[in-house]
Amino acid sequence: MTVDGSASSENGAPDLVPARMLNEFVYCPRLFYLEWVQGEWAESEDTLEGASVHRRVEEETGRLPPPEELDPEDRIAARSVLLSAPDLGLIARMDLLEGEGGAVRPVDYKKGAPGPQGPWEPEVIQLCAQGLVLRENGYRCDEGVLYYAAPRKRFAVVFDDPLVERTKEYLVRLRDSVEAPIPPPPLVDSPKCPRCSLVGICLPDEVSLLRGAPLEEVRRLVPARDDATPLYVQEQGATVGKSGERLVVRRRDADDVPVRLLDVSQVSVYGNVQVTAQAIRSLAEREIPVFHHTYGGWLAAVTTGIHSRNVELRVEQYRVADEEARALPFARAFVLGKLRNQRTLLRRNSPSSPRGTLAELTRMARLVQEAPSRDRLLGLEGIGARAYFAHFPELLRDAMGFELSGRERRPPPDPVNALLSFLYGLLVKDAVHALVAVGLDPYRGLYHRLRYGRPSLALDLVEEFRPLVADSTVLALVNNRAITRSDFIRRGRACALTQTARRQVIRAYEARMDTLIRHPIFGYQVSYRRVIEVQARLLARAIAGEIPAYRPFTTR
Repeated sequence: MTVDGSASSENGAPDLVPARMLNEFVYCPRLFYLEWVQGEWAESEDTLEGASVHRRVEEETGRLPPPEELDPEDRIAARSVLLSAPDLGLIARMDLLEGEGGAVRPVDYKKGAPGPQGPWEPEVIQLCAQGLVLRENGYRCDEGVLYYAAPRKRFAVVFDDPLVERTKEYLVRLRDSVEAPIPPPPLVDSPKCPRCSLVGICLPDEVSLLRGAPLEEVRRLVPARDDATPLYVQEQGATVGKSGERLVVRRRDADDVPVRLLDVSQVSVYGNVQVTAQAIRSLAEREIPVFHHTYGGWLAAVTTGIHSRNVELRVEQYRVADEEARALPFARAFVLGKLRNQRTLLRRNSPSSPRGTLAELTRMARLVQEAPSRDRLLGLEGIGARAYFAHFPELLRDAMGFELSGRERRPPPDPVNALLSFLYGLLVKDAVHALVAVGLDPYRGLYHRLRYGRPSLALDLVEEFRPLVADSTVLALVNNRAITRSDFIRRGRACALTQTARRQVIRAYEARMDTLIRHPIFGYQVSYRRVIEVQARLLARAIAGEIPAYRPFTTR
């Protein structure tokens, strides 16, 4: 069954296509493909307003007699009528059916206004499709009506032969589109794009540019920042519950903290923090993930809704991951982005201007682009990391013992390593969020090897962001004295942040993720959090073969 309840054929194509999807296809074939084939959806002001207009006609009222029982004297007024036409392969829910004189006509409600020349073509085609469904069910249907809510006007549409043939031709083209392995190309510089609810998923200008379209400018069609933000709960013994349209964080010795669900993009809980079943269900329904961390910050589990969308993308991801020749270009891009951004961070912040190390990182980046295997990439990445972290202490006002041990993770032996580990954990969590949102499996990597419980693809994606987000946040915290030696606890060889210090680190991390930066390829300003989402979507497009290659995010 499809998401709309219509049956599917053995090859995956829907046997019954909703008439409203024919509207989407005529308006933009790519929008149709993303919504119907790949199951993508996002609300916008327009979609919410349209839902409001249809609310009054959604209740099934009135009677529609079978066609053989319809008398010329009958007057029909039936709302929300669902009929299918198997021969045509269509199904339609009609807002209103009017009938008199033995004929019926569908009335379709639209929230906006008609065009300068009358009703828009996609809406005319949708209405005609409803008429064809009625005809296949035995009703006489010669015309329909489009009602526009903004001017409160009705427009009659005659179902003549040219319109019927045009509608059937669009239906054939729609079915051909469904069989394609990738979406149709984006509209180029179209005025339709800015108001489209799926523009942040489609990325029309970005994909067009990467496919070689000669664009003068890449429009920033999505907000630079998200309105919703992550919720972190780390107080031990706390419970995240739900009351109405709010999450409520209940703490043992403090007041409850209410947070609107509308303002939450994800929930991260640390250690012994409970989340109620009611809260989990509400979060899952809104596709808001819950990240479960150990007390020290390691990502242990993710709670999400059912991963039903775009399974074909994940199948292709597994194919690419299993073939060294196909996975290698992606792996090179991940490591190349990391090395270039490490070099940028050193060049901008090192007081000694380490030309030798900068030259070495440049050489490693050049060799990475020619690396014959992922094993060779691991070696080159390791050489670059040693050169980079050898100079990292001099970037810090207080290295806090880091120069003695270098970069170590398990357990972190000094404060700087503890900071890096905690921040890398936050970054991986956000990469998992982005990858799940676009339909990829965060656990099957293209560079990092498959290992039980390790989100390998998330680790791939964060490589280019480690210097820009996590390492940069360490520099800000230490050099601004927001974090000092007193903010750490030592147990044997292990060093960990105090609970108060973790709050400070999370605030600094979120401030960094909210920082606007000019995109080096697309030219517009966007936050780091939004960049990670865009990169995840471009990674998905490259895996599917829609764009020729994945390009890492690097700064100058």
